Amino acid sequence: MTESLLYFTQQVINGLTVGSTYALIAIGYTMVYGIIGMINFAHGEVYMIGTYLSFIVIAGLTMLGLENLPFILLTALIVSMMVAGAYGFTIERVAYRPVRGSKRLIALISAIGMSIFLQNYMRLAQGPRDIAMPGQIQGGWSWTLDGNLLNLSYMQVIIFVVTVISMWSLHLFISRSRMGRACRACAQDQGMTNLLGIDTNQIIAVTFVIGAALAAVAGFLLGLYYGVVNPMIGFIAGLKAFTAAVLGGIGSLPGAMLGGLILGVTESMTAAYFSTEYKDVVAFSLLVLILLFKPTGILGKPEVEKI
Repeated sequence: MTESLLYFTQQVINGLTVGSTYALIAIGYTMVYGIIGMINFAHGEVYMIGTYLSFIVIAGLTMLGLENLPFILLTALIVSMMVAGAYGFTIERVAYRPVRGSKRLIALISAIGMSIFLQNYMRLAQGPRDIAMPGQIQGGWSWTLDGNLLNLSYMQVIIFVVTVISMWSLHLFISRSRMGRACRACAQDQGMTNLLGIDTNQIIAVTFVIGAALAAVAGFLLGLYYGVVNPMIGFIAGLKAFTAAVLGGIGSLPGAMLGGLILGVTESMTAAYFSTEYKDVVAFSLLVLILLFKPTGILGKPEVEKI
């Protein structure tokens, strides 16, 4: 294997690592849009809060003298998912439910207001500076091919495995469970769903909670991967996840997954072959191109707007 091909393979691995977490965040966008036809622009801040919660739980349990790393990490993941789910539920009740019957612009302004509120809330609570945490999971595998090195860290493998488990669990929930069938029915026709005796308010709230919990999983994974958190990481991650959702097809769960992976690999290739300063430019240029030439995304389907 030549050096250039090995370098390319390494960048694909790095891109899939980050892209899979973008997909987890993008699922929250696409689920909310699929049911109520609105974009939750406070979703990135839920991801940011999930990262902070993970750091706080890990630091707190470590200070208490616990040395069982799997228990610490699992506890941090569960706590961040539960608290982030509560934030998702609150966002739906406070920022969306009161304005759901209004024009979409009003709901958009409400979501942006909630996003700004959560940013500044965390800035006051945790401070505006970066908070760093030493890497909890070190090491990995290395292969030498024709004198060239290919690396795969334990953290990258954990990100792949947790992402696949999360997405598969969501697929089973949506396709097999009673609540999942109700979610699909609500996405198709809320009026008819109400006539069938299904509480659409409850379904929408559950959708926000699930999306927030998946965003917390992404925050937990990327927090461990990068080891740094600040109140602004949710804004950029939210925009990129929104780009991934639009790229794959807003409203399509497989599209959100595909869009996240494509975006992650695109960013990694841009940083590797050009400069890290251009990766955000390329990511958002991709969003503009998709909106211009294929607004429905790769797997999205044109729909008649419901009135």
